[in-house]
Amino acid sequence: MQTDQADALSAQALSAAVAAELPYLRRYARALTGSQASGDNYAAAAIEAVLADPSVLGKGEAVKTGLFTVFHLVWQGSDSPVHEPDTRLSAAAQGHLSRLTPNAREALLLHMFEGFSFEQIGVILGVSASESEALTDTALGEVAQSVLGRVMIIEDEAIIALDLSAIVESLGHHVTGIARTRDEAVALAQSDRPDLILADIQLADNSSGVDAVSDILAGFTDLPVIFITAFPERLLTGQRPEPAFLINKPYSEEQVRLSISQALFFASTEPLAG
Repeated sequence: MQTDQADALSAQALSAAVAAELPYLRRYARALTGSQASGDNYAAAAIEAVLADPSVLGKGEAVKTGLFTVFHLVWQGSDSPVHEPDTRLSAAAQGHLSRLTPNAREALLLHMFEGFSFEQIGVILGVSASESEALTDTALGEVAQSVLGRVMIIEDEAIIALDLSAIVESLGHHVTGIARTRDEAVALAQSDRPDLILADIQLADNSSGVDAVSDILAGFTDLPVIFITAFPERLLTGQRPEPAFLINKPYSEEQVRLSISQALFFASTEPLAG
């Protein structure tokens, strides 16, 4: 009886630990695939594998490292997406991934966005720490060669808006404008269509950047969006629309640069707006 109770408590603790990491696994999976549906299917498959056999997490590894390792076993062991690409951007992502150095982009995402050390990345990808560092450097060079585009910024804090604008322009992209409210954002997008939107979720007049983006996307299909927020859990709900690219505040310049390059990289199979 006591053994059964201990096992139940252990199972509950594992479920809680896995649940705590799930939003970040889903964020990573969507960034990797370029699609909410496809990414969530991979993440769900990894969770199912862990719950069916907790030993797959590996002994001595943190739950997050073990969970991402299982995810990669699912990802690498599949000959095709768990779910067919549900948008043009998802299809573009799959096409681009096939042309990148194996494991390079995965290593970069794991390091820059999920905060894994090169040693942990080695465990997840099944390579050495030095190999994971080299893969990250390779990916930085490959992603930086993505197409140039027109970027719209939705941000009410002037200093942050100027900083984001400088980062965008340092990559060679054009800033179409900066909007401080929902109405300004919609009007700006309609007057000068961007190729990418970079948006905060809390705006100057207490309007929502999420609502502004939803209004804009009603008129423009498959327009990539990057949200920058201090409250990522508000957007990682499993409900649509949900961003494939999500950056936490305070952000680093490297995170912004990588997200912009990746988002436009996914969309580059069709001509960008002139």
